[in-house]
Amino acid sequence: MSGLVLDLFAGPGGWGHALTVLGGRDVGLEWDEWACKTRAAAGQLTVRTDVAMYPVRPFLGRTVGCIASPPCQAWSMAGKRLGLLDQPLVHQAVADLARGRDTREKLLESCRDKRSLLAAEPMRYLHALNSVGEPDWVAMEEVPDVLALWRQYAAILRTWGFSVWTGILNAADYGVPQTRRRAILLASRTQTAQPPTPTHARTAEPETLFGPGRDRWVSMAEALGWGATDRPVPTVCAGGGPGGGPEPFPSGSRKSLSDARDRGTWKQPPAGPGVALKSRHKGSGNGTHEDRPANGTAPAFTAQTHRWSWSLRSNNQANATIRPLSEPAGTLFFGHRANECVWVAEPEPGLGRQCAAPEPIRITAQEAGVLQTFPADYPWAGNKGQMFSQIGNAVPPRLAVHLLAPYLGKTVSPDDFALAA
Repeated sequence: MSGLVLDLFAGPGGWGHALTVLGGRDVGLEWDEWACKTRAAAGQLTVRTDVAMYPVRPFLGRTVGCIASPPCQAWSMAGKRLGLLDQPLVHQAVADLARGRDTREKLLESCRDKRSLLAAEPMRYLHALNSVGEPDWVAMEEVPDVLALWRQYAAILRTWGFSVWTGILNAADYGVPQTRRRAILLASRTQTAQPPTPTHARTAEPETLFGPGRDRWVSMAEALGWGATDRPVPTVCAGGGPGGGPEPFPSGSRKSLSDARDRGTWKQPPAGPGVALKSRHKGSGNGTHEDRPANGTAPAFTAQTHRWSWSLRSNNQANATIRPLSEPAGTLFFGHRANECVWVAEPEPGLGRQCAAPEPIRITAQEAGVLQTFPADYPWAGNKGQMFSQIGNAVPPRLAVHLLAPYLGKTVSPDDFALAA
């Protein structure tokens, strides 16, 4: 286990897949059953355990790198954000752990969200590892509101001889088709810690005497291999309400509309009556689940369908981000019914209002995974809800590649890898 990279709260393998791309691998500690199964199917070493209870001793004397992405639910905009109220307790836990004092049990009694204190867990590992001069480098990621906590970690790590950088990075600046902003901490004992150079920008920037150019942000259409106005290909199934639920059909038996549209160019369906998409939840206002015809065949669509432009709506809330296919997605987050992510249609110029808009179509796990820059064939385990939860909590592998490359002695460019192929 020489040169081990320890991955705390490893999830389904965002950091792990990035390490695979870079020629390395991690040992992940993760509690969620389905994330562990996903990691196992992807060939990643995993210990299913509670990170807060697992001993550090097995890793002493063999750890070169430490990665941590604590659960974000207590801090995320998608939840109640009780972590912000618990923040003083978390800061206290970090300060105590950095001095070798374990006050977690007492502090946990006062936490409004029991998950808040998980953000202090990396310090327990780092303090023990530091006693033997490890690790060489540290990389941590969380939602933007955790930046103040990362700065506390940074102040402590500097007293241990680390160079440290903390800040907010936008994943879209590194080729991720999603404007996902995250608080990052990078630390190293052997080199100056600094953020990776962005490879992309909102608008393309040509190369100059002062540095390399940057490509335009990657759009959803580019990442998914669709044209900018292509119609999404929904899965037609008979069960599973908004936000997930068990798959109604065995693996491989689901029907899709792939024969109704060639990826990249819309082909008008054969003449005949169209089948309109209808919500299964009448009166719910969601309008996100399409009925499956009684004969079990994939539905056709009217000739007007191809004249609608498609966008992605990040959730069902009033302030949901809506982005056209020609742009990156907003931050993808899942976990409860209000966070359902759907494709919605808007009329193209000249269509008018005489034709009713198609109903919203729920994003598939594969599509969501690709927008997180996982490979299209990544082996997600679990039902739809479990898959979406894993995807929404994962670190985009393409961002992780850029964060980790300097500490593995690698140099990457936009053309060096294609994670969503």
